[in-house]
Amino acid sequence: MNSYPPELLVQLAPVMFVAGLDPPPTNALPATPTSPSPVAKPQDAFQVLTLRLREALLAQRKVAIWQPEKNKSFQVILVERDVKFPPRKLVPPDDPQYSTAHSPLSPLTPTSPLHPDGLIAPIWIRKHTTLVPSVFVLFLRIYEYPPNPSKSPLDIDTEREREREAEERKKDAELAADVAQRKKITNERGIKLTVVLMASRRMLDDPSLDARLTFIRRQSGLDSRAALFVLSPVSPSELNEFVRSLQQALYEPALEYYTAHSKRVRRKRNRHSQSVSTYPTPATGSLNIARPLRPEGWTVRYEYKMACFAEFRGEDEVALKHYQDAYEMLTIMFGSTAILPPRTKRWAEAKVLADCINIKIIKLYLYNNEHALALSHHNSHIRVFGDFSRGWGIGEETFEFWSWVARQHRVLAELLEQGTQSTLVLPVHKPASTTAAPSQQTLRAAAGVEYDAMRSLGINPSQALQHPGFYYYVAARCTELRRERFLAVAEAELSQKPVALSPGYTNEKKVDHLLIINELYTKAYELFKKHSPTAAQGQGRLTLWIAYRIAQTYYDAGKFDMAVRFFERIAKTYRREKWNAMLRPLLSTWYACAQQLGDVELSVKLLIEMLGHDPIDAEDPTSLEEDLLAVLKSTVPSSPDETLVVDLVEAQPIFDTELVFWSREVEVDEKAAFQFTITAPSTISIASLPFARITFNFAGDIPPLVVEHESSDTDEAVRLVKIGYASSSGGGSTAKADLRWRTGNTVVFTGTLSASKPSELKLESVVLTIEENGWKIDVPVELHARRSLIKPVAMWLSSVNPLRFIPVRRENYHSTWVKHREHYLQLKFHHHSPAYLDEDYPIDIEITNTDSRELDVTINFLLQPTEIDDAVNWIIVDEERSSSLIKGIHVGILAPGVSATKTLHIFNTGAAGDRMVDVSVQTRTVVPQAEEDAEEEDDDTHDEQQSSAHDTMEHLKMLVVPTVNPIQVTHDVSYRRSLNPWAGLADLQTFEEDFWDDRKGGEAILTTSLTCSGPWSLNIESVALERADNAHAKVIDSSTDVNDGEASEFPAEYLAGDEFSASCRVSLALDDDQDVTQNPIEGPGRYAVTWHRVLQNGELGPKAISHFPLPSLRPPADELVALLDVPPKATLHVPISLTLTVRNCHPSRSANLTIHLEPDSLNSFIVSGLRNGRMPVLLPGSEEKLVWRIIPIECGYVKIPRIRVIDRRKAIPVSQSSGEPGAAPDASTGDLVKVVDVRRDNRHAAGSQSETEPAGAEEVGADDTILVLP
Repeated sequence: MNSYPPELLVQLAPVMFVAGLDPPPTNALPATPTSPSPVAKPQDAFQVLTLRLREALLAQRKVAIWQPEKNKSFQVILVERDVKFPPRKLVPPDDPQYSTAHSPLSPLTPTSPLHPDGLIAPIWIRKHTTLVPSVFVLFLRIYEYPPNPSKSPLDIDTEREREREAEERKKDAELAADVAQRKKITNERGIKLTVVLMASRRMLDDPSLDARLTFIRRQSGLDSRAALFVLSPVSPSELNEFVRSLQQALYEPALEYYTAHSKRVRRKRNRHSQSVSTYPTPATGSLNIARPLRPEGWTVRYEYKMACFAEFRGEDEVALKHYQDAYEMLTIMFGSTAILPPRTKRWAEAKVLADCINIKIIKLYLYNNEHALALSHHNSHIRVFGDFSRGWGIGEETFEFWSWVARQHRVLAELLEQGTQSTLVLPVHKPASTTAAPSQQTLRAAAGVEYDAMRSLGINPSQALQHPGFYYYVAARCTELRRERFLAVAEAELSQKPVALSPGYTNEKKVDHLLIINELYTKAYELFKKHSPTAAQGQGRLTLWIAYRIAQTYYDAGKFDMAVRFFERIAKTYRREKWNAMLRPLLSTWYACAQQLGDVELSVKLLIEMLGHDPIDAEDPTSLEEDLLAVLKSTVPSSPDETLVVDLVEAQPIFDTELVFWSREVEVDEKAAFQFTITAPSTISIASLPFARITFNFAGDIPPLVVEHESSDTDEAVRLVKIGYASSSGGGSTAKADLRWRTGNTVVFTGTLSASKPSELKLESVVLTIEENGWKIDVPVELHARRSLIKPVAMWLSSVNPLRFIPVRRENYHSTWVKHREHYLQLKFHHHSPAYLDEDYPIDIEITNTDSRELDVTINFLLQPTEIDDAVNWIIVDEERSSSLIKGIHVGILAPGVSATKTLHIFNTGAAGDRMVDVSVQTRTVVPQAEEDAEEEDDDTHDEQQSSAHDTMEHLKMLVVPTVNPIQVTHDVSYRRSLNPWAGLADLQTFEEDFWDDRKGGEAILTTSLTCSGPWSLNIESVALERADNAHAKVIDSSTDVNDGEASEFPAEYLAGDEFSASCRVSLALDDDQDVTQNPIEGPGRYAVTWHRVLQNGELGPKAISHFPLPSLRPPADELVALLDVPPKATLHVPISLTLTVRNCHPSRSANLTIHLEPDSLNSFIVSGLRNGRMPVLLPGSEEKLVWRIIPIECGYVKIPRIRVIDRRKAIPVSQSSGEPGAAPDASTGDLVKVVDVRRDNRHAAGSQSETEPAGAEEVGADDTILVLP
């Protein structure tokens, strides 16, 4: 921005003049220290206050171009107390011509620098920023009468008081007169005057201070608002607060000052727009006559002034509008050469003004974060004035045009750089996320097809604001074009060709273009690095491109050492990322630098590297080859005994190479064939390069193979060269062949390798050696390289005549693995499947050595985990037990044809399913004793090599063992009510800890069926119920219990499909709030079955024990039930008892019961007892018994009497339940209570489908009978 007047670019702010703060004089220090007088102490405090005020005021706002902050601060200028303002007009105000006179800077004033047709001069801005303020602050010291130290303040001296008041009034009058004089001057310019009186703290407490201040204000004519302040020496923080409050109080008067200026200018503009120009249009021959400013020029002046005053007020939007109007009028003026003739002084001033207004507009757009508008105006400015420049004869073919364009881009870059260092945030041009927020989705849906169409077009980079580094880069490119145009003009001048020299050619010759270009590129490089994310490869490459342009500039400037430093760093990245199109010109320039520096070795390296690239001139493919030979023949190496290594790592290869091994793997001491193909480039010649030899270096201890050059007359396109055989036990060989490659020719080098121990056969490196005139240059060749990006299928040359290739399509054809000869071993498993759960299942593993060598055998077992829940499996081998891995079971050394057997025991629990065991047999060849003794005599390194060479191999096999259940178990559970009498509600034994309350639970009858489900017979030794009573269930008895003296049915042999049963009775005790449907009762025990597998030879296998737990119990619940106890048989005419027990199992409700004996069911009996009656109220948890004596009078199966039990609780009316009189209820109405024959009491589990069915078989019905015998 140094190309433009700073006054036209700076951010304008209200100007404040501050007077009365002159720095104290710096007196020389006294020779001897003296004690300061008491009178000097207050002066010292005010001197400190003055210095702090100067610092605080000057630090408020600095003059800068970028200042978007909108705070109430001033640009403070410290002035003398008697400072004078520049005159508004040339004549004094009392002159009669004052009203018609003009400003000294007006184009209408003959002595003005703008006379007669100037627009705006920087001095006008300088006047309003440095010469004329908006507010004037005057610091004065109020007079303070010295105190009398000899008297006490309580002693009042009337005479002294009168003297003090008189002196103070005199001093105050003098001060008011000075202020009034200054007030008169400021009032003439409409400037606000504010006075700050500095007083001591003692003065602030003086009661006469207010009267004195009022006197001073009235005498001086100061305003009543923000015109008079009092300040005493305070701390720096309090002083800063005072300065802030002072600025806030004076900010509104300052705005009013600039608003008054704007109104005055607007009135002039309006009057001017209504008037018509009075001067005639000049004729063609009178163009050199001075003409007054045209109406368009006056419009530019007024719009520019109003924009500046709006900027003073901080009204950016108003300022932007006026700047735009001024700019548009300027473009109209530039469009007419009659208004602004090109290459004149006023034309140049207007051009500078247009550029500065453009910068102001861009800056105001950026203040409002309108990046697109700012960039659009920048581009429009360059486009519009570029069109003007072509009409002025300053087009793209001139250096002046590119100088101006570069200046525009540089100014924009500097503006953005200042903005980013402050508050400007540059936009990020990234694709929108695919997962948009709901609000964005709503916007897109509302915009419809138009929005999607615009998004699909993407972003135009010229319309997207970039970081400042980009515009520095563009400015540098424009400066390069400027230099090119200048050099063309200079060359034409030197060659004395007719050329029109522009007026600025003389100054252009003084410009150091390369220095400017380098400066711009350097700034662009630094900013690109600053704004580039670490993961953005594209931005990093552009940064390298700028570095390349810096190096090119250093080269053009003759600073070859600096250029080489840049080339070295840039080339590394270009090689790694394969930017060959950009690397080729870089290498050419680098080579030119090396020539200028006289670095021969660097020149040789660069020439060899450039052989890998296509020539710049396709018609001269031998140029690089000739340059390299010329360097080698005309120079000698600096160190003749050393070999120059040209390592082309990551560089573009010279040759197309491919390495192919024919076999994927070979055995020890078996030959492995390989071919290495080298194809010369087809676009560049290397036929004359003096390759002396090619060396093939292999991995491991295999010696290299060397092929030396031997000339031949063959011109075949494909040649086959046999390079011999190499092995780890023998030396290498040397072959002869023609090592000259014509354009596009191919040489296939073929050979064989072998190794005496397992390893990987591979080619480590191939080195071509150039020898010429004492030079020895090694050029390592990549093993798999292509000059083009297309990689063809690897080929194996099978025949030269006719030429035939075989494609190699396997992976990893770049090497061959050497392995030991396979060990031959036979592995068999002997067992009788399937295995049973819970048994010791033996598996015999037979290992037979079918090899011709002795093998040392070790076996490992891995039991695979199963997906079966609660399955615990383990294996045992040779007293070693594990649930997963048994490792290192040594079988022994097996001679050829010898077998060995190991037994694996597997134990399976849980559920049936396949069990898998991985069997790993590791074999190792036995080293003869003589070789072992030799190994013991060698050193540690040799021991390691010998031990690693031992022939070890692993044989893997999976053993699948199907496992089934030996015994299948099913359980049948039925429930019946307990017939034990219930304890009374007040019985104390119910509160004892060991009391067993089976009233709600009753009894469960468990019937268990055991079936032999496996294919093998079982010898069952015993079946026993292992009791595990708990708090809610206990076993009463079991059918498997064998008393003393009773015979047992076990042991016994059961075939597949045989069944046997066992039963047991379980007493159940439930809690009051126990829910058995959600939490069933755990079974109180398990059946333990001890058995043996019956083998095929009739013998019994190992003993096994299987456990089958009793099922969970869920007894059903009752509320109100009647149990009928009837003997199964009776004798004719012999009385028997019929007992009915009614139980109320409900936890909280009583029962009101009636009993009815149906008369039509008594024909076969004589009944003694209650026929129809009412039972006592049955409380919750209680029971009642009724007994009838009956005498059978018929023989046979006689139907028992039918008894109905009715619960009348629900039949009682609500009125009776509340005590009101009413009709007696019918005794036969109510809910029937279930009457259960205890002989058939059999219920299902709670929650089952059977429980919810209607009256079942246990209820007393019409078919219930009793057998009556005679």
